[in-house]
Amino acid sequence: MILNRFPRTYILCILLSFFFCVRSAAATVSYKISLDHPEQHVFHVTMTVPNATANEAVRIPAWNALYQIRDFAYRVRDVRVAVPLAGEGREVPLHKLDKNTWEFGDGRDAVMSVGTRDLVFTYSIQWDEPGPFNSQLNPHHAFVNFAEVLMYGPARRDEDVSVEFVDVPAGWRIATALAPGQAANSFVAPSYDALVDAPVEIGKFEEFSFTEAGAPIRVVVDAKEWSRTRLEDAVKRITGYELKLMGGPPYKEYTFFFRIGPYAEVGGGGMEHANCTAISSGSIEGAVATAAHEFFHLWNVKRIRPESLEPVDYTKEQYTRALWFAEGVTSTYGAYALERSGVYTKEQWYGDLSEQITELQARPARRWQSVEESSLDAWLEKYDDYRQPDRSISYYNKGQIDGVLLDLAIRDATGNHKSLDDVMRHMNEVYALRGQFYGDSGHFHGDIGSIGVAVNDIAGRSFDEFFRRYVTGTDEIPYDKFLAIAGLELKIDSSQLSDLGFRAGRAPGLGPVVAQVTIGSAAEAAGLRKGDVLLGLNGEGLPRNIRGWLRDHHAGEIVKLRVRRDGEEKEISYALGKGSGDHYSVVESANPNERQRRIREGILHGTTD
Repeated sequence: MILNRFPRTYILCILLSFFFCVRSAAATVSYKISLDHPEQHVFHVTMTVPNATANEAVRIPAWNALYQIRDFAYRVRDVRVAVPLAGEGREVPLHKLDKNTWEFGDGRDAVMSVGTRDLVFTYSIQWDEPGPFNSQLNPHHAFVNFAEVLMYGPARRDEDVSVEFVDVPAGWRIATALAPGQAANSFVAPSYDALVDAPVEIGKFEEFSFTEAGAPIRVVVDAKEWSRTRLEDAVKRITGYELKLMGGPPYKEYTFFFRIGPYAEVGGGGMEHANCTAISSGSIEGAVATAAHEFFHLWNVKRIRPESLEPVDYTKEQYTRALWFAEGVTSTYGAYALERSGVYTKEQWYGDLSEQITELQARPARRWQSVEESSLDAWLEKYDDYRQPDRSISYYNKGQIDGVLLDLAIRDATGNHKSLDDVMRHMNEVYALRGQFYGDSGHFHGDIGSIGVAVNDIAGRSFDEFFRRYVTGTDEIPYDKFLAIAGLELKIDSSQLSDLGFRAGRAPGLGPVVAQVTIGSAAEAAGLRKGDVLLGLNGEGLPRNIRGWLRDHHAGEIVKLRVRRDGEEKEISYALGKGSGDHYSVVESANPNERQRRIREGILHGTTD
């Protein structure tokens, strides 16, 4: 997923017509967050705003982490503001301007009319939602995405900030990518944007660290049962490969936050940040696969970044046509990293690509929604009906496929002398290392944008038709034509698959849920309901690849589905039904020629001639 990149001061001072942009060289907006009574799930926040003027305002973001307007303001309660006077605090007028903005001082208040003063702003906010896209406070731990908890001054986002945690339960430690402050349990950042790009884990976690490419990597783990050897080996392989691919670390230190186990499956997934990532998964295998994707976001999205996402506007939807590249091609490289580093076999890589093709071909919406349109429509993903196969495709899914197709086509056009790897390094040099953002494609069919220009530059010929047909357009992909470049073939199996009897969706703050139960199915007869939160299957976490799991299980087989309903967990057992649909498999051709063999080896090993 995408969040704001590490900030640049020249884009962060947002002037509003009724606010003043006041900045003192020594100004620091400070926060204190109390974790008292974690069983109540309420963060108590004190925000001190220095040198405040009458009619300034504070605001809490309407969105963060997910491309969804989630209106964090509905969680806020008991908002107050006071001016410290001779050791006492005098409350000043407070006015709510809209759903997430409060203005203090009305211009007639005697205290506020005499120059500028510090203001102390207090409120509480409730959070107990698992996963890397949310915040949580309970007796087990605290996890904080700051943009979901802390307000900000719209005109003061570029001021230094500090945050201090108080009333931390005994035995809990704090892990974050932020620099430490002077006080115990305090941290500092050069701006609000930098602060909210560094989540915090607080609890009784385990950790280890290692050095890769000359820079330290810290791994923080919250898990009931896990193997350090398996996790450390995989993370070292993935980070080592990606750092070598992109020419070294763009950070001084990097942190992985892992929450692993069946209890972590709800709200599972990964969230990238400038110098860290937060990952929740039901298994080490799932956590590792997510880590390969999230670590590559260090470059693609956090530093190789579309200009349509800058500066971040926390108040409303922020549209971009580039998510197919920012997320989808990142998935291309997540899969590449797993295979090229030895975590995956080549058969697993073929299997993953096969599942991506099967998923896209099972969606009739591919015929009318382009992958660019899917990027623009990301803000609709919180609606179950939007996710239906005849309504939308995924920019993750088709974007990953397009990444592989581009790689194949570039290698074909250059005799395997250039690849998509060269495109990524080129964009890193032209944009990220120069502090620039790349341009999205235009609003009309055929404008390939900066990504297309970079591909053309590396390939030495025009790829405009590729972008018109498969990125901005909806032409059916001629898989055989592209796969043949590397001596690969696509096989289609139309045999009947098993069926779980329901369609899954994702609810904000809850993770995977039952979006629709098939009428007349065994699942319906067993009592499964729409809205049930999906926790596990057959005593394990939910499969990362449902289609792949179903291929290995047959109709009539009894399954045990663990769900949560109305705050209670229950197990529902029933027999799998019969499904239908084609399954696609990518396989190696029996007799590839020398050129095909070299390109195939290049794809699998990340090499060129």
